[in-house]
Amino acid sequence: MGHCTQSQFTALNIAVLTLSDTRDFTSDTSGAFLATALLEAGHTLADRQIIKDDKYQIRSVLSQWIASDDVQVIITTGGTGFTDRDNTPEAVKPLFDREIEGFGELFRHITYTELGTSTVQSRALGGFANKTAIFCLPGSTGACKTGWNKLIKEQLDATHRPCNFVMHVKKITE
Repeated sequence: MGHCTQSQFTALNIAVLTLSDTRDFTSDTSGAFLATALLEAGHTLADRQIIKDDKYQIRSVLSQWIASDDVQVIITTGGTGFTDRDNTPEAVKPLFDREIEGFGELFRHITYTELGTSTVQSRALGGFANKTAIFCLPGSTGACKTGWNKLIKEQLDATHRPCNFVMHVKKITE
């Protein structure tokens, strides 16, 4: 299993996208948490944006980041529920080259202990597009803390054994 890990930490360029009709940078506690957490973990904040939960706006921003040589990971927050305004899965899934089925499954498994059966209403998902890892989390700050601390942080740490996603993301061009 040693082929999945590196001996030292690699800082990744991570972009954060908040999907909300109401939040701005002063009220976006979920995006702020993710930005702070990834910086504290030793990564770089490549970009941070807040846009409306509109399928085509989401695809536009994500496509730019996916095509960019400067973004290796994207984390979105918001739009993963079941209301008419929740469009993140429909917007993002068509962009994936490969889905990370286990991400949504494990996120729901972890949050079951907190939410009980209501966790089935979370449509958190992950995947890869153009060697860019994409993780879509619910909009609550608690869900972002759970997703980062219990799943994403370890999988973006090159030293995490037996496996992590660092070897699968694109190399940054200098």
